[in-house]
Amino acid sequence: MAEASRIFHSTLFPTLSLQLSKPCYNSHVYPSLSLKKAPRPVQCSVSTSETKSTSSNATQEVPWGCDIDSLENAEALQKWLSDSGLPPQKMAIDKVAVGERGLVALKNVRKGEKLLFVPPSLFITADSEWSSPEAGQVLKQYSVPDWPLLATYLISEASAQKSSRWCNYISALPRQPYSLLYWTRAELDRYLEASQIRQRAIERVTDVIGTYNDLRLRIFSKYPDIFPEEVFNMETFRWSFGILFSRLVRLPSMDGKVALVPWADMLNHSCEVETFLDYDKSSQGVVFTTDRAYQPGEQVFISYGKKSNGELLLSYGFVPKEGTNPSDLVELPLSLKKSDRCYKEKLEALKKHGLSASQCYPIQITGWPLELMAYAYLAVSPPSMSKQFDEIAAAASNKSTIKKDLRYPDIEEKALQFILDSCESSISKYSKFLQASGSMDLDVTSPKQLNRRVFLKQLAVDLCTSEQRILFRAEYILRRRLRDMRSGELRALRIFDGLRNIFK
Repeated sequence: MAEASRIFHSTLFPTLSLQLSKPCYNSHVYPSLSLKKAPRPVQCSVSTSETKSTSSNATQEVPWGCDIDSLENAEALQKWLSDSGLPPQKMAIDKVAVGERGLVALKNVRKGEKLLFVPPSLFITADSEWSSPEAGQVLKQYSVPDWPLLATYLISEASAQKSSRWCNYISALPRQPYSLLYWTRAELDRYLEASQIRQRAIERVTDVIGTYNDLRLRIFSKYPDIFPEEVFNMETFRWSFGILFSRLVRLPSMDGKVALVPWADMLNHSCEVETFLDYDKSSQGVVFTTDRAYQPGEQVFISYGKKSNGELLLSYGFVPKEGTNPSDLVELPLSLKKSDRCYKEKLEALKKHGLSASQCYPIQITGWPLELMAYAYLAVSPPSMSKQFDEIAAAASNKSTIKKDLRYPDIEEKALQFILDSCESSISKYSKFLQASGSMDLDVTSPKQLNRRVFLKQLAVDLCTSEQRILFRAEYILRRRLRDMRSGELRALRIFDGLRNIFK
């Protein structure tokens, strides 16, 4: 799915949610990749050396699937789906301007019309039947969770080729999905150096590599006839997890079941629509309800959820056009100063509520979380407020139910200046990257590699431009607010001096 690239309220105490990755209203879902213990413990861990060595070959392709913009297998996929129970559709796969491939309307589509109707028999879930029953039995014996199980299932079915019932579906999947899983560590460090998404991308790559290494160590190495390394290796797992991150959906009306839904996963994302996939009990299929009309030949879109540009790049490998994503945000890093006389006491209060000395908070064009202001209050609070450190730290945590909109007028100016300093520090990093990007040495000799590097750099520039834009807005509001506070204090001081002169 998504097969292409590219605040403030009127008050200073907006009510944005602090959580950056909580489930959205739509059907997409992202996992914790740790594996449950089962008769032999299966864990998820990886060393830095493993990450670096494995990521050096990140651009290799698997031997199945097709080019990401190819329509060569589209007709076979549509015929197979129709033969397998997909009802006649008002859409067809075609090359599109946004998404390389997508579903376009064949007929007039009304606003409020239900489309798709993909039956459960065409879903790929953790309960799907394996072409290699032995492989499924082994993984279930070890109680492997849904995500690693589905990743292994995809590889197993792909390697089975025409003997798998999913052959036509897998043939139409991209051979190399757009995904940060395919960026090398050097590319992440180079192109995403200014964005906090870089760290989340590194963590995701590390989780995937660690999950594969644990499966290999605990299971695959013990059953080499069932899981041969030439098939079940890091490159095939990079592919399968790339497919899952970009296409797996959670279906609320099926008790949150996660599934790959062929045909439905050809729909691309638009920030301008709100319709999403779900299971419809009355029609007994996955559907979506259009929130606008479409003319024949127009691409039909759904929403992948209210995600920031960084989150869309992280999972789907694209960045929306600047200014088009109302859910866009930038993560602002804040840190206690070690020179603070109360550093230890403040850190202890933060740890008590699940926080650390360095935290990231989301800022949007439309606002920032109350928790961010609470953290700023704690960072600038003097020793005389030590009895309130715990209360302020609790307000800085999204896990606490304590009142968030605390106000401390005596230190409000210092708190706002603390946030402004952090904004300006981040803006400086973005500006440095964007200025250097124009003359960035791509250092490749292969035309294919050159095109890839240009593509990655453009994604990074698009992301950094959109995130810097939000920080510029925050900087403007903070400066204006501080100016108003300081001019108000100056007026009050002048009034006080005038009254004092009258009574002399």
